[in-house]
Amino acid sequence: MFIEVFCPIFILGYLFFFLLSCMSSLYILEINPLSHAHVATSLWDAYSGLLSHQSMILSMNSSFVDPLLQFETQLKIIKSSFNMLVAIPSFDKVKKMGTSADDVEDLVNLYQNILNIYEETLLILVSKDLYKLQILKEMILWMSEDGSYLQERIMVIITKVLHFASREVRGNTSVDAPCLGALAAELCLLCSHADSSITEQASFGLHYLLHIAKCQTGKNDSHEHNCFPPSSDVAFLSKSFQDKSKISQRIGQTLLPSLLTDFVWSLLKKLSAFDYKIASDAASLLKLTLENHAQKLIMVSKIVDVIYKQLCENSSHCMKHAMLQIITLLIRTSPKKVIFQLMDYPVPINDTLTLMWQAAGSEAKVAPHVLKTILLVLKGKPGERQENLMERRRSSLDVTNMMPVVASQALCTLLPIASYKKAVAQFFPHLLMALMLQLFYSGDLRLKRRALKHNQYAQDALRALLNCSGLQEVDIALKKKNCWNQFSQALYQQHGVQLIARTLCEFKFPQFPETLYYLYKLSVEGPRRSEDSIVTVIFLTELLNNFLKDPFPEEFLVLFRNWINDPNPSVSKLSLQKISSMAPVINEVENVCSLLICILDAFLCKDVTVVMRALLTLRRLLAKLDKVTYSTLCNRIAYSYCPLMDHSNASVRSIAIRHFGELLKDMCQYTWMLNSVIIGGLVPLILFLEDKEKRVVEACKHTLEICASQLKWPISYLFKDNNYSFELVVLSICNNLLTTHRNHITDLISDSLGFLGSSRANLRRASTVLIGYLTKVGGCLLLRDEIEVMLGAIERVLRDEDPVIKELAEITHNIIRGVLHTTTSSTLKQNFQRFFKFFYIKKLKPLYNYNLFFKNQTDNPMENKDIKNDK
Repeated sequence: MFIEVFCPIFILGYLFFFLLSCMSSLYILEINPLSHAHVATSLWDAYSGLLSHQSMILSMNSSFVDPLLQFETQLKIIKSSFNMLVAIPSFDKVKKMGTSADDVEDLVNLYQNILNIYEETLLILVSKDLYKLQILKEMILWMSEDGSYLQERIMVIITKVLHFASREVRGNTSVDAPCLGALAAELCLLCSHADSSITEQASFGLHYLLHIAKCQTGKNDSHEHNCFPPSSDVAFLSKSFQDKSKISQRIGQTLLPSLLTDFVWSLLKKLSAFDYKIASDAASLLKLTLENHAQKLIMVSKIVDVIYKQLCENSSHCMKHAMLQIITLLIRTSPKKVIFQLMDYPVPINDTLTLMWQAAGSEAKVAPHVLKTILLVLKGKPGERQENLMERRRSSLDVTNMMPVVASQALCTLLPIASYKKAVAQFFPHLLMALMLQLFYSGDLRLKRRALKHNQYAQDALRALLNCSGLQEVDIALKKKNCWNQFSQALYQQHGVQLIARTLCEFKFPQFPETLYYLYKLSVEGPRRSEDSIVTVIFLTELLNNFLKDPFPEEFLVLFRNWINDPNPSVSKLSLQKISSMAPVINEVENVCSLLICILDAFLCKDVTVVMRALLTLRRLLAKLDKVTYSTLCNRIAYSYCPLMDHSNASVRSIAIRHFGELLKDMCQYTWMLNSVIIGGLVPLILFLEDKEKRVVEACKHTLEICASQLKWPISYLFKDNNYSFELVVLSICNNLLTTHRNHITDLISDSLGFLGSSRANLRRASTVLIGYLTKVGGCLLLRDEIEVMLGAIERVLRDEDPVIKELAEITHNIIRGVLHTTTSSTLKQNFQRFFKFFYIKKLKPLYNYNLFFKNQTDNPMENKDIKNDK
């Protein structure tokens, strides 16, 4: 499409300008064909070449052409024209070529026409699109590559084009000239040129450029300037633009953030220039600009990255100090951007990065902001996947986040800096806990060798914190205690945290108040990870133990109360351990009932070690608890023990059963309150007499004796001999129920039915026997519907794979069927039978010969299988 439309136009235009150039050439040659032919050849070549180039450039200057292709093609042709321009003889040589005044005049006119054609081409392009002011910047770069005499004249052309553009945009507030920042940087450097004529033109050009830039900010004043300033102002303007301070001030105030960023970016590239004067001037302009306008920059991270790469490539860079000073200036207004970029490099940090961290740390005013940013990073856990991090692309890191490791290493550089002393004191608790967590994280087994390798950085940073905070003695003491080796072993990490906290307390560290407050704040806000709570609990416990007497204030007790049921078992156990130590002063604790209820809730934890710790803690507190308070909770506590009597863990079963008995002993004077609780716990106490764990059996015997004593049942004699009979114990208890607590029999039957489906054969056997006896004793109290339910449950046991259980179930099934046959369907008759049998029921005799069943029970293959599974 482009070829079809523009080729005819291009060819016609080219032919027109070519014929015109030929006619002009012939005309000039006719004037003096012999004397000027050899002299004017280069001028005619340049003239005709520029005309043909102009025709090509203008033929493409159409909205139908792709803008990028158009600009690139036109720039390429203009560069070719520029090369023609600088190849022509100097103006002085042209004047000497003529043999007469007319000859000189003709050659000078031709020379001037060449320059005018180039200038007109630029003016036409800029008039159509201010974006093409970019060409002026390229011209300055081309000019710097050639030290020919045309530098001044080219600067005049550039100035005229900028002047023209400034007139075109006057009163316009929507100007699209994205190249102004880079062009301004080139002009600013030329304002310090050794040639005063170039300096003067650069000053004018910069003056017009800033007027164009004002249009983009909406600050344009159409009456602010005319064409060139009056001749009386030329010297003033040139002088003012040679003052780098004034230039940087006007640039920073006028350019938009994106343009000012381009300005800084262009100057930054000049720091590596071969010409030391240019690099020095660029460094001065950068310093002055960033001192007052760094907050406007939008590519801070990229600037920092370029400085890092340049210094890495050339560690002895002549502008090293200037580059590091840029880091210092940037961090004043953009501490987060600089810090995050510095942490975007792999660990360990190299010498270049250390220098940059030192430069970043030289600004005392921003030290709090820098430390806040680093603390933000230290919240992360080394080794976490990238998707768990803050929304920021970490291109230089691998799939895991190692920024916290870099942050730890950076603190080793920053903390000892004198300018950071005040900020370090302000953030001491934050830094202390953050580095403690990093030490704790580094011991995570998932990090394996990588974690252990980087463990040293957090350790070094923590030691640096202690030393710069006046705690050198603490550091020495920890080293003697071999503390740092604790964190390299996961099993001893908690002890390492405790050791640091305890050592700080031993030396009465002066930062205790703010550290305690910060720990409380962390605890109230809630943890980010389970490790956070572990470290916080350990540290807080040590501080409270060493600086406050038990019981500590309610505000802190609430925290420990909440931690009892923390999702992390380690946190729960640490909290319970601390609460257990408060037993001697438990009666002084506010809201003690609430505390005890929280401990009861921990009985439901899935972690066995937490349940055991809760049981032991509760028992220790109850031993010291005021009996009046105790009595208000004894029923609830007793009922909380009952589910644990059937716990899958034998240790939990035995402890719960024993503690149930201890509670009954404690509350012996409140027997009337606990009778229903005792009856409610009878079923597991009876059934677990058949437990395979000796400790559980012994606990059941001990607690049953206490229960019998409370209920005044004479059954203790049954347990004097270790070879007691399970059936006789059941028989005795049922006979005692018959005379004292017959109304509870139906509840006991209901509890026993629940054990028929147990996975443990011993419980199925025992419950089958117990149900038979309870049915025999309380059959008169059962309704027909209840008996039918019992019958259905026993019928399922008749299909048990254990032959012994099947035999026992048959006996129980017959007992239940016998009761069912004597029960009428009429409700009135059922009530009459129940009343009648109540007075005439006799004491029971053994029904099962249970001991005969198990005389050789260890030889029973099903029993052996059950024992193996239980273990």
